[in-house]
Amino acid sequence: MISKYVKWGEAEVKLTWKHDNQLPPGELITSVHGFCFKDKNLLLVKLNHRGWDFPGGHIEYGENPDECLKREAYEEGYVTGSCSLLGYIIVDHSENPNWDENSPYPKVGYQVFYRMNIDQLHDFKAKYESEERILINPSEVTVYYQNWNELYQEILEHASGQG
Repeated sequence: MISKYVKWGEAEVKLTWKHDNQLPPGELITSVHGFCFKDKNLLLVKLNHRGWDFPGGHIEYGENPDECLKREAYEEGYVTGSCSLLGYIIVDHSENPNWDENSPYPKVGYQVFYRMNIDQLHDFKAKYESEERILINPSEVTVYYQNWNELYQEILEHASGQG
């Protein structure tokens, strides 16, 4: 496990990556993300007002995390494929003095990560929140992704070693 403190708004939040083949409690999953590969290239999507990122988002009512990633990957990158669970980031607000019971996020929540093997690149239509998609060599990710950090690097290295 690797941990990092990050600044979220005015407070620091502890993030810890845990490679695990089991999902955390569903009611505490705050988002789902994927490192999506076509052959050995990594998919990045250019999100409106956010820049380059990997596909992901919030679970919709009735979805499980796997279904969420597949939907987000299609909406943002117009790709479909098969997924395998990598693990999750524990988002811990225990040391965040700004967190309270009315927060939209739990005191300890989870961001789940998958690897997707892209089976099909569909026509890119930019109908949702992304403007563009690219496939890059994973070693070039820091050229595109503004806030890349050691947690993401750890997850990417794990994802790259699969499939």
